[in-house]
Amino acid sequence: MLGTMSDTPKILIFMKRRPGLTMAEFREYYENHHVPLCMKYNKGLTRYLRRYIEHPVDGKTGAVNELDCDVVTELWFPDAAARDGVLKYAARGVLPPDVIADEERLFDRPKARFVAITECETDLGIAHGL
Repeated sequence: MLGTMSDTPKILIFMKRRPGLTMAEFREYYENHHVPLCMKYNKGLTRYLRRYIEHPVDGKTGAVNELDCDVVTELWFPDAAARDGVLKYAARGVLPPDVIADEERLFDRPKARFVAITECETDLGIAHGL
């Protein structure tokens, strides 16, 4: 059974915090400094979400098993052309200088990854015979 496809153009950005920042410091800075800075450049977005990773804890040792990213940022666009334009600039590292400087305070920039996505959603009511 195929899921329902979403035609909303989106980009996911997987980012790792700069070494030395705790998750609490990272989230506080991202939400209170980086987001307001980026909003002056994000006029064409229809949604801007940050999904912070809750790194898993090893059940035997209690150690935190950090993943390769600390946040997945989701950008929604009104059309594919707007999304593709942002991807083109991001792939070349073309961002406003103040955003790049702020990212260097917040992220381990070489680890950032940008991807366009297509979503497929399963209607669980149908899947479970409801």
